[in-house]
Amino acid sequence: QVQLVESGGGLVQAGGSLRLACIVSGRTFSSSVMGWFRQAPGKERELVAAKDWSDFSTTYADSVKGRSTISRSGDKKTMYLQMNSLKSEDTAVYYCATGPDATLAGRGYYYWGQGTQVTVSS
Repeated sequence: QVQLVESGGGLVQAGGSLRLACIVSGRTFSSSVMGWFRQAPGKERELVAAKDWSDFSTTYADSVKGRSTISRSGDKKTMYLQMNSLKSEDTAVYYCATGPDATLAGRGYYYWGQGTQVTVSS
């Protein structure tokens, strides 16, 4: 079993920045793909960013491209999502996820964290 715990959410003014963290623990597996998703009220969950650490290929949603960076700690136990120039439309619950069959297209994510709320005030 893999455990994912997010932190770093909060209330921030538009134009501000946040760094979300996802601590990974438990059983490891072969997949090297991890991602960040978000779900705003009344909307479907969407992929924000994902990275394949085997070849460092990365994908970002168009809505956050250029404003966000996905990264990982040196010990590979924490994944981050740095978000800058935040907008009100970034308000959502953010989740980190992974899975044995996870892809950069947003499929195959089996393990999920509990989510962290990000609220951007305008």
